[in-house]
Amino acid sequence: MKYLALLITAALLQGCTLLAIADAAGSAAVYAVKTTVNVIDAVTPDIVNKKKDK
Repeated sequence: MKYLALLITAALLQGCTLLAIADAAGSAAVYAVKTTVNVIDAVTPDIVNKKKDK
């Protein structure tokens, strides 16, 4: 019975670890895209932010 409990605990911990790694990878991808957009905006502000003449 102890082995079964140990096996279930190990499986649950691996699932949590997998979700944590996927969350970190997703966050890194989002921040990379945001940084890229900010760099492009800084280099070429008039192309990204078109101003309307009033």
